[in-house]
Formats: sequence, C-alpha cells, structure tokens
Amino acid sequence: MAVKTNDTVKVHYTGTLDDGSVFDTSAEREPLEFTVGANQVIKGFEDGVVGMEIGEKKKIHIPCAEAYGEKNDQLIFDFPKNQFPEEMELKIGMEVQMMTQDQQPVFVTISEIEGENVKLDANHPMAGKDLNFELELVEIL
Repeated sequence: MAVKTNDTVKVHYTGTLDDGSVFDTSAEREPLEFTVGANQVIKGFEDGVVGMEIGEKKKIHIPCAEAYGEKNDQLIFDFPKNQFPEEMELKIGMEVQMMTQDQQPVFVTISEIEGENVKLDANHPMAGKDLNFELELVEIL
C-alpha cells in the first residue's frame, strides 16, 4: 500500500543542508506523524512521502521554494539598540521575540550589531536554503 493524499503517516527522517550538516532528525525520538495534504509539514516533504510504502527508505532534495521560501530582504530591518533591556547581552544569531503592530508574537534573529542599531531578520531561519532529507516510512495509519 502506497502513501496518498489524506493518509496519516509516521516517518523517520534526517534533514541536512547541502554542506551535509544535520539541522533536524527524528533519531532517538518518535517518528513524525502528519496527514498528507493537510499542510502540517513543508510541501516538498509532503510530496516526498507520496507513493512510499511501509519500510521504504529514500532521499529527497527540496529546493528552498518548496521548503521555507527565498530570503525576503523586506523582513530584515534596523532596530534601536536602546529598545532592548539594558541587562540583555545581545549576540549575533540570538533569537528574540517581538510583537507585531497587532500584538502578535514574532521571532526575529539578530543578524548584525552596529553602533546604536541592531539588524533584525524576521525570515524563517531556513529561508533561502535547499534541504535534503533521508526518509523512512514507518506506518500508514
């Protein structure tokens, strides 16, 4: 029996970037459970499991457009350093939570610290990156 849209599946996976570095894995955890077609995982991941059979393993490559999209320069902006709490030690790569104008929380990453300004990036951390996955279909529920 092969996976099709609307099937709920359990998948073990290891995700790597093109340089081979692992960014996520289900090793040592329960397999990932999701319903194909319900937009619970990125499109390229969903597409990758369609047609797989229980016990099957395969490798897939997902271009950034089918993952977290291209990096959007409009989501990178300067923010006054003095607007952060004085005791907060700011570091490049640090993730901080801010509120949007309509009071919704959003996470941003500090990408630069220059003088009195901090450059913040509201893109998803994986935006602009092609992803690779090793998949193993464990179960079709």
